[in-house]
Amino acid sequence: MKNVPIGQYLIEKGLITEEQLQDVLAKKKEDKNKLFGEIVVDLGYVSDIEFAKCLADRLNVQFIDLAETELKADIVNKIPEAVAKKYNLIAVSLMGKRLTVATNDPVNFYVFEDIRVITGCTPVPVMATKAAITKAIGKMYSEGNMSTVAEEVKKEMESGDGEEEIDFSADRIENAPVVKLATQIVENSFRMDATDIHIEPFKNYTQIRVRVNGDLVKLMEVSSNVHNSLVTRYKIISGMNIAEKRIPQDGRFSQDVDGVHLDVRVSNLPVVHGEKVVIRILATGDVGVRKITDLGMNDYNYKMFESCLKVPQGVLLVTGPTGSGKTTTLYAALGELAKPNVNVITVEDPVEKAIEGVNQCQVNAKAGMTFAAALRSILRQDPDIVMIGEMRDQETSEIAIRAAITGHLVLSTLHTNDAASTITRLVDMGVAPYMVATSLIGVVAQRLVKKLCPACKKKRLSTPEENELMGIDKNVPIEVYDAVGCKECSDTGYRGRTAIHEILLATNEMSSIIAKGAKSDEIAELARKQGTKLLRDNVSDLVQQGVSTMDELVRVSYAV
Repeated sequence: MKNVPIGQYLIEKGLITEEQLQDVLAKKKEDKNKLFGEIVVDLGYVSDIEFAKCLADRLNVQFIDLAETELKADIVNKIPEAVAKKYNLIAVSLMGKRLTVATNDPVNFYVFEDIRVITGCTPVPVMATKAAITKAIGKMYSEGNMSTVAEEVKKEMESGDGEEEIDFSADRIENAPVVKLATQIVENSFRMDATDIHIEPFKNYTQIRVRVNGDLVKLMEVSSNVHNSLVTRYKIISGMNIAEKRIPQDGRFSQDVDGVHLDVRVSNLPVVHGEKVVIRILATGDVGVRKITDLGMNDYNYKMFESCLKVPQGVLLVTGPTGSGKTTTLYAALGELAKPNVNVITVEDPVEKAIEGVNQCQVNAKAGMTFAAALRSILRQDPDIVMIGEMRDQETSEIAIRAAITGHLVLSTLHTNDAASTITRLVDMGVAPYMVATSLIGVVAQRLVKKLCPACKKKRLSTPEENELMGIDKNVPIEVYDAVGCKECSDTGYRGRTAIHEILLATNEMSSIIAKGAKSDEIAELARKQGTKLLRDNVSDLVQQGVSTMDELVRVSYAV
């Protein structure tokens, strides 16, 4: 079995069909420079990890997950950066003269002969995905560079070069220390899986922090005289007015990091000691839209969400605070609904990810393209499914609800704390209760909860008070875990986040009490009777499974 071609091997493993294999081989004939694995992953038939594991098994080579592997700088540097990038490989470990090297092409003899000559060691190939290797190369070789570049910027400022007339040729600008620093801040933040970068000026220094897993973590400090140049650089590339320092401005730019195209949004705000800049990092359409099976829903919630998506017309709302993953959930739903036989149109502010087969428009308030104006126009475009980025006002809400009543499926978001209060919020915004009752399919409230680092989490028994918070018998202590912090999780105690959901379905009984103007606590009571698992129930399950902590339960669901 191990000697069969990889395509046949994938079929035997049940990962692809014969038709899909023929598709891949046809594409391979068109583009002879692309590897079989790259094509099968690009077509979406298997994930890069599935293919790498399969190929490793087929070649009898070990597969390693670089995200879970600790890499040491002195071993990584055995292979020069240029060589690592050229062949897309990275040194993982060294035992005597045996150098373990992660690669996505472990049978390329010429590459390993080169590595043997360069390092003086015998290379032992292990299999990893191309994306994981690219990210590891970026992270390992750039570590330490940022502080060096910051020092270069500081010296340039102190020597007065920053004030003099400079040569604006593309090469000169690209190699200017402040440009390198601006680029590296975004690169390093993306490699840390940060969502936002905060550049904050104080009296004697400027602090740069990044938001990782929902918490702000200090990235570095730079001297105050570097601040203006750094801010000016971000203002130039994001299309802001560099002469205007008295009012807030917004802009955006794009940057490629480790083969991923980033859409970067920049917000600038004048504060006491200068201008504060907040940068939001968005991975654009290059990073595939998640499937609804990847949203972290438990089986019970997944079935409820799936049943909502089967309804042909009505309004489905996703709610939660800023940064709780609402847009990701909506995009996953759209990816499921966007079939060749339906017309899907979205109105967003801004468009965050390009979705194949979906018509996406962007709000532009200055030009008069508001949510309401765009929505009116969209309803004349013969849509089947409409996605509205956010219901911000009465006008948008009313048009959306009317669209749902007239036979369209409308998906949107609202900023509310739970599923029940979403319905009363719509009524408060001026939408008649009977219209909400007639059009609503369901409400998905969600939050993001931090997951414990498996390497350092610490077991203990719960207290009666904690059992009460989890809604279980307070006289029977259970095993729970606390966050500790280690090198692998950057001393935070947490690695990654997962979503928790509260799904309310608009059943006949629910619709009738909404039409009568029921308050949110009556709606919540009925939802619970009808099987809705509240946010607290979901996070409580995660604590009992050892996935999250009591601190997270309190942070996400505590109410007075």
